[in-house]
Amino acid sequence: MTRNPDWTRDELILALELFIRSGHKQLKASHPDVVELSKQLNQLPIHDHVLRNSDFRNPKGVSMKLGNFLSIDPSYVGIGLQRGGKQDREVWDEFANNIYKLYQTADSIRKSAAQITESSTDYSFDSEDEEFPEGKLLTQIHKRKERNRKAVEQKKQKVLEETGKLVCEVCEFDFAERYGPLGYGYAECHHTIPVFQLTEEHRTRLADLAIVCANCHRMIHHSRPMLSITELRVLVEQHNPKA
Repeated sequence: MTRNPDWTRDELILALELFIRSGHKQLKASHPDVVELSKQLNQLPIHDHVLRNSDFRNPKGVSMKLGNFLSIDPSYVGIGLQRGGKQDREVWDEFANNIYKLYQTADSIRKSAAQITESSTDYSFDSEDEEFPEGKLLTQIHKRKERNRKAVEQKKQKVLEETGKLVCEVCEFDFAERYGPLGYGYAECHHTIPVFQLTEEHRTRLADLAIVCANCHRMIHHSRPMLSITELRVLVEQHNPKA
């Protein structure tokens, strides 16, 4: 029998939320909250069912994962279960001291998982895809909203009508100015709603989209935590002061 798939960030975030919410305790496998989380993890549309064993994310496994977090918790006087994965520590470092973001992210994951399951939306959770700290599910939702061709074209058309050009809101790069007619109307759009607040049902408003060049867009996605348009603009100005 092959091993179950490794825990993803999405699953670890949900487990950490339970650990924090339960008072930094390793709840027993029989605890109702552990049983419920096991059910939620089995419903996440991330792991292909053919890769799951019969004990996939069962209550015992969930309880053990809480024990892994216990071994990381600096407030715990003891050992806990020390054979956790590298991502356990990463998720702890990113979320344990930001309870608001942890709870918001976990809530968005649960809501989006239910919505995707109900709508049977075709999502790809390729392990090689770029993944944000908030996990595979919210990463895919963010990217799909940025690829919403109708919303993107409406945003670009609105800006063109108002200003006559598409200028990156970070570095002020203008494709038309650099490339002439070939670059007219060309730009990318970045979805500005924080990833941890996104859900599948969130309807993209034009105000949610920002005009950016490809380089700045990739720098935003590359940053950890993800920088806002304003934050990246400040960074660019600091390293490239105008004469």
